[in-house]
Amino acid sequence: MDRSPYIVAEIGGTHIGNLDRAKKLAKLARLSGAHALKTQKRNPVESVPKSLQAKPHPNELFSYGETYLEHRLKLELNIEEHGYLKKYCEEIGITYSTSVWDMTSTREVIELNPEFIKVPSAMNHNTKMLDALIKDYMGDIHVSLGMTTAEERKKLYKYFAKNPKRFVVYHCTSGYPVPFEQIYLKELKVLKEKLEPKGIRVGFSNHGKGIAIEPAAYVLGATYFERHFIDDRTFLHTDAACSLEPQGLHKLCRDLKCIQRSLNYKGYGMDGIELTQRNKLRS
Repeated sequence: MDRSPYIVAEIGGTHIGNLDRAKKLAKLARLSGAHALKTQKRNPVESVPKSLQAKPHPNELFSYGETYLEHRLKLELNIEEHGYLKKYCEEIGITYSTSVWDMTSTREVIELNPEFIKVPSAMNHNTKMLDALIKDYMGDIHVSLGMTTAEERKKLYKYFAKNPKRFVVYHCTSGYPVPFEQIYLKELKVLKEKLEPKGIRVGFSNHGKGIAIEPAAYVLGATYFERHFIDDRTFLHTDAACSLEPQGLHKLCRDLKCIQRSLNYKGYGMDGIELTQRNKLRS
């Protein structure tokens, strides 16, 4: 089967604003078999709603600051550090990318010019951001469909169809973590039928648990797979509960590649492996 799975290890802000930790996660993702590392780029003053900036983090256990704004500022790499991380990823053989959460970050990352830029579910309604990426950036644009109504998705489909070959669109349920019954895997069939004929590629961003779901998602039509990744699931970050550790990511990458190899027709001949057994076991 020629539809190769592409696996993105999403580290989000689990580097907690530490470039060395981000590099460590990049190296682990590369060794686990992922094709790309993805982090996030925010200007917290711009992206955090004013109504939340002075309030404490909703879960004190995961807070890195006294207010939510301070927390978000502590978890950021500046654009120069993103540049260093991109260079490091190139050196070790894994693609660098990032989600953008505001117009300032969008302009900064466009200048950095990664292979692809992600628009997260929380920002998929921001057509100003999408317009800037289409106009001023030449790479692929990945977009998650979490947090959208059916009507909002229809509008986005029409929007993507204006530049179809630029977009990878991910089915996603935005939760951390998401119960299996709320992953809604059959939505991938809908995306495949609606978007692939237009040239738009289909992906799956899984916020659930375990590694059982991605193989089914691949068979249902997803080619791109984004999965939260961390070195230790006991790490104090809200993403940790829905993240894979290196062993889990390695198994996921292995399984998807094995499924790709196995999804073909046998034909009417007989393979040598079976002919050997036929000659031995048939009288």
